[in-house]
Amino acid sequence: MPELSGLDLLRRLRAAHDAVPVLILTARDAIADRIAGLDAGADDYLVKPVDLGELAARLRALVRRSAGQAAPVLAVGPLRIDPAAHAVVFRDRPVDLSAREFALLHELARVAGRVLSKEQLAERVYGWGEEVESNAVEVHVHHLRRKLAPEVIVTVRGVGYLVPKDLA
Repeated sequence: MPELSGLDLLRRLRAAHDAVPVLILTARDAIADRIAGLDAGADDYLVKPVDLGELAARLRALVRRSAGQAAPVLAVGPLRIDPAAHAVVFRDRPVDLSAREFALLHELARVAGRVLSKEQLAERVYGWGEEVESNAVEVHVHHLRRKLAPEVIVTVRGVGYLVPKDLA
């Protein structure tokens, strides 16, 4: 980073009470560096080179913990989502979803009870720079409702979609 070290930036974030999850990925492997990073407010510290599977698992754990969820499987009523296994079970029945359907359902379930707009969902489901069709989110929602049940994803007109917290 040209003007500020990563640790200085992290200290500023924490001083401003910003609780964004932080994973330090660095070549600095000395114990003193690890301690300094964690003491500055990092949630995790990884030394390069790193296995991409381990990095992905640590990032999933950070997101879970930042959402107040310790368990690896996300549960909303009868809906169970296992991000590591890329598996969905609804009412004790496995559900086969495409990668985009899975990502969209996971995002909605992760914030159950809160509305996400089509734009927010598109940003979270599609990669940076990917071309997104204007009705892509609606198509995925339609497929999810067909594969699960219509009540799993609620439309809030003019705002977006949500998975109800009290899904039955």
